[in-house]
Amino acid sequence: MKLLKRLAAGGLVAAMSLSLVACGGGNGGKSDSAKEPEKKVTKIVYAYLSFNNIPEDLSDVETAINNITRDKIGVEVELMPLSVANYTQQINLAMQGGEQVDVFHSLGDFNQYVTRNQAYDLTDIIDSCAKEAKDAVGENMMKVTTQNNKIYGIPANKGVALAPNFIYRQDIMDELGVDASTIKSINDLAPIFEKLKEKHPDMTPLAPVNPGDSGILNTIFGVDYLTDDYLNPKGVLMGDSTKVEDFYQTDAFKEKVNLARDWYSKGYILKDAVTTTSSASELISGGSAFSYIANYGGTSKDVANQLTSQTGQKIGAVRLGSPYLDTSSVNSITWMISSTTKNPEAALKFLNLTYSDPEIVNLIVYGIEGKDYVKVDDSTVTWPEGLDASTVPYTAQLSCGIIGSQFAQYTLKGTDKESLKLMEEENKNAASSKAFGFIFDSSPVKNEYTSVINVINQYLPVLRCGSVDPVTELPDFIAKLKEAGMDKIIAEKQKQLDAYLAENK
Repeated sequence: MKLLKRLAAGGLVAAMSLSLVACGGGNGGKSDSAKEPEKKVTKIVYAYLSFNNIPEDLSDVETAINNITRDKIGVEVELMPLSVANYTQQINLAMQGGEQVDVFHSLGDFNQYVTRNQAYDLTDIIDSCAKEAKDAVGENMMKVTTQNNKIYGIPANKGVALAPNFIYRQDIMDELGVDASTIKSINDLAPIFEKLKEKHPDMTPLAPVNPGDSGILNTIFGVDYLTDDYLNPKGVLMGDSTKVEDFYQTDAFKEKVNLARDWYSKGYILKDAVTTTSSASELISGGSAFSYIANYGGTSKDVANQLTSQTGQKIGAVRLGSPYLDTSSVNSITWMISSTTKNPEAALKFLNLTYSDPEIVNLIVYGIEGKDYVKVDDSTVTWPEGLDASTVPYTAQLSCGIIGSQFAQYTLKGTDKESLKLMEEENKNAASSKAFGFIFDSSPVKNEYTSVINVINQYLPVLRCGSVDPVTELPDFIAKLKEAGMDKIIAEKQKQLDAYLAENK
């Protein structure tokens, strides 16, 4: 996908001023002493992830937004939508290259952006520039973006209590004669996969949710990754324990990688799950895969409806477990102001509107009414006649849970109305880690982190997808982790966690 064209080869200027001076006629040749004050308009760049097509022309949406924001907050915005495949890379390259990026989100890397000093400290300006956003998220959720008493971002206001879901093609499930309501856990899936292999030997039962991620580990309940990315966890907490453990030595991990090996050996998991460049939805949409496992918020009915729209196949979904809240669940999508910004207040004021102004956030998510979407009622929209998500000029509809406040957005026709209610309820009531709000500072073990991640990247994808035997490979994996410094990381995490828990009794 082509990235948004920049307005100038050398990058955007940080700000521009527009002088708006009244031209009132004089009386008897006298000048008008009551002139309209000069209004300054600051240009900022807003970078966001879009799972939809990246349009080349964003002028209509930008103009509609700027017609509001110029007068409301004295800001003009340039939208910078990026695809999921290169979002993190493009943000880092832009910052390192001096290209203007003022507002961006963490996409699972909150801790790294803070450690690398790429996130602006919002502590002194958040109450004056983004009080509505802070209030919408709530004090409890804001804890997960506060480190050493400094606020580095605002979590997306969305369903953050995620539950593992089994996503499948409904037509195939019907053909197999399986009632999905009988599926209660991951242990109920093997008989379904066996039936599928008999009827459709060329169809893969389980596609990876990400390359090298079968999704099986998502079904382990009660893991607090202690601000690590779940794709490469180091020391973790299990359940109600406050003892930091090596995730790869836990019984839960061993059980799940053995299951992955069993399924892989039986042909249930995609053979090239570690190296494929196709997404699970693409494999299902193309007819080569039946299902995948991933975490989602809201009702399974709503998840299925949205994925049906995305894949073009009738999709079903069923929960395989309960939601669980840890720090990473919330701050994985955190909106941040770049440390390189020249206009932090202007950037934060615009970010605030994505949480507090429905008109602004719906322009970013859905585009222009009548052109990109049409209203069904005051809160529901659909595509214009003859168009869909892939053919409208602009939409970031699939990013609805990432941009600002999901609860201030229109819902797409067919969305389960109970889903947002469930999200809000589970955000408040889901089981959570005793270390919720703890953010690990990895700088004291920076070298060990690098070494350990290199080992994890070598062993974990193949273990997670079952393409190697854990009986022989897991002991080697654990030994290599120890050599790389895993024990030192765990000790440092325990030290910081103990201090955090002592301060927050």
